[in-house]
Amino acid sequence: MSEVLVVISKVKEYVKEKGFQTSETAVEALSASVKELLDKAIARAKDNGRQTIKDRDI
Repeated sequence: MSEVLVVISKVKEYVKEKGFQTSETAVEALSASVKELLDKAIARAKDNGRQTIKDRDI
């Protein structure tokens, strides 16, 4: 498993509140999606000459 970019306990708590369970692979996939989203936001901020990611980059 690569580095996890989400707080697993918070993800599991949120999903449990909705009446579902969370598998380990779901957490890994969510973390991968977050990483991809951040990489795109970083690229957009860089293209705009900024070193700060803003909400509009996401």
